[in-house]
Amino acid sequence: MNAADYLPPRWLRNPHLQSMLASSRLRLRRGLQLLAATGAVNRELILDGGDGVRLQAWHSSVPGRAPVGLALLLHGWEGSTESSYMRMTAARMLEAGFDVVRLNFRDHGNTHHLNPGIFHSCRIDEVVQAAGDVARRFPDLPMVAAGYSLGGNFVLRLALHAPAAGVPLRHVASVCPVLDPAVTMESIEQGPAMYDWYFRRKWTGSLRRKRALFPELADCDDDVLKLDIRALTGWLVNRHTDFPTLQDYFEGYSIAGHKLAGLQVPAEILMAQDDPVIPFATFDHWQLPNHARLQIARWGGHCGFIENLRGDGFSERWVTRQLLAALPG
Repeated sequence: MNAADYLPPRWLRNPHLQSMLASSRLRLRRGLQLLAATGAVNRELILDGGDGVRLQAWHSSVPGRAPVGLALLLHGWEGSTESSYMRMTAARMLEAGFDVVRLNFRDHGNTHHLNPGIFHSCRIDEVVQAAGDVARRFPDLPMVAAGYSLGGNFVLRLALHAPAAGVPLRHVASVCPVLDPAVTMESIEQGPAMYDWYFRRKWTGSLRRKRALFPELADCDDDVLKLDIRALTGWLVNRHTDFPTLQDYFEGYSIAGHKLAGLQVPAEILMAQDDPVIPFATFDHWQLPNHARLQIARWGGHCGFIENLRGDGFSERWVTRQLLAALPG
């Protein structure tokens, strides 16, 4: 299976429709339905992110079955383990014989209480540490990982750091990864207002929850929460990171240009040419090693790739096929 196999019906070829449907109630219901149909048992894990950091994850397994491997799944910005694409990918991976661990980044899902510091996109070290904790808990299972959007960026950085950190990661799959954060910010600002509204609404809601739990975050007042998305990111960088400028922060988690040239773990990347959030032009000069492959679909929007009225997605099946093929035998 490759990107060229994605051929949606004509009414599903609008990138904004794809992107909106990706987080719709239709998809949420479909994800719940598919995950329940696997018969999997879900249990909470609190993972060690190093330096006292705790990250929540959910381990799903089918009782009475020996799994073929373990799949770690990473969600996008202001998504969670319960996002539709996370549930649907987990369901497809379980159907293929995997056990699945869905990880919540710091301050995502219902985890704001676990750590005092605010989430930002350069917190890769704690995700690498948490992946190592997962590997230690399931030492006999070959480990693969996948991520969507910001999670697609994180999973590629996880793969970059995994060998030095001793994380036995065999293969990763990334869907619509954030490549150059500065360009993505401009795309959100200059694109249809619904994208800015969607991300800002979810982020400010998350910051309100964090402030209620940690009153020492008094600098996150209502005036701050009224800022536009660029100014709010600038506030985050200035008050809650060590980066001197907003551009330095963006560079801190950019994977554009040659930044993945040292990647040792094999990777598959799926990108939609019509993605309205992550401009396809940013991929033009991307330098990847030979064992990392970029597959380009003509349609799909941002993490959509929806195939039918039920809300089924091509990307969940694609991720499963890519990672299943990476296992021994």
